[in-house]
Amino acid sequence: MPPILQPVKDADMPEFLTIGHVTRDLHPDGSFSLGGTVTFAALTTYRLGLVAAMVTRADSELLAELPARLAGIGLAASPSPATTTFINSYHESFRIQYLRARADQLLREDVPESWRNAPVVLLGPLAQELSPELVHHFPRRPGALIAATPQGWLRRWDDDGRVWPTPWTAAEEVLPLLDVLILSHDDLLPFAGGNRADADAILAGWSMHVPLLVATDGRHGATLFQHGVTERFPAYTTNEVDPTGAGDVFAAAFLAHLHRNGDPRAAVDFANCVASLSIEQEGIEGIPEMGRVRERMASRLPEAYQPAFTPPPT
Repeated sequence: MPPILQPVKDADMPEFLTIGHVTRDLHPDGSFSLGGTVTFAALTTYRLGLVAAMVTRADSELLAELPARLAGIGLAASPSPATTTFINSYHESFRIQYLRARADQLLREDVPESWRNAPVVLLGPLAQELSPELVHHFPRRPGALIAATPQGWLRRWDDDGRVWPTPWTAAEEVLPLLDVLILSHDDLLPFAGGNRADADAILAGWSMHVPLLVATDGRHGATLFQHGVTERFPAYTTNEVDPTGAGDVFAAAFLAHLHRNGDPRAAVDFANCVASLSIEQEGIEGIPEMGRVRERMASRLPEAYQPAFTPPPT
């Protein structure tokens, strides 16, 4: 069993558990920001009031820093020779990414037994560190949400570390095991020849195998797929400073709202709002608490966030 570096506070298990690699996101001056789906997702749900925890691997130096950097969040981790390390650069919202190091694979044994029945589990691979076999160890069950953000299953990297898209070959195996799949619309454009309609068709097809699928689309908002039926929800107006992690913040906010309220449509609008706030500061600093979210949602005119409904194909 991995050591629990930081137990969850006042609880036997977290409400929200996320599994994947924490990352070092390198800056041009040699400094780094703490990143990774697990980081953004755990911090988001913690700031929204849930008991949050993560399972990860990283080098011993970073592991020693995590309890202070992620105060209040449950941490279970084993040391790895390296921490997954990325260099990200953005050009007109297009990201070029390099993988400079990778932590060891995560296994079922890395998850504390007392945490395995958390009511919300988010699998957040970044660099193929979660195998499809791991998903089988978190069976769908009443009252629980098993979710994934598949970006790490849609990536490969060349000998120079340049990250490129790759097909998700295990999609048909994994999707029926999930309650929710959340991803960026742009993740599928390389497999659709850059054609947005063809990317939507892939998403609609996947949505026939999972109860809920949500595709984020930056300033265009997000689309909710329910067995071929789509509803598009507009984004909130924002002042973008750093888009890194916005999709992970969205995913966590969506799951937090869905867990508490059970309404996927309201959860999309809520997550759009949380994500819009998160990109107005660098890195994890912009992740908001509930008070700021309520203020932004209250300031929006009701007619501004009505979803666009698209019926299923006949």
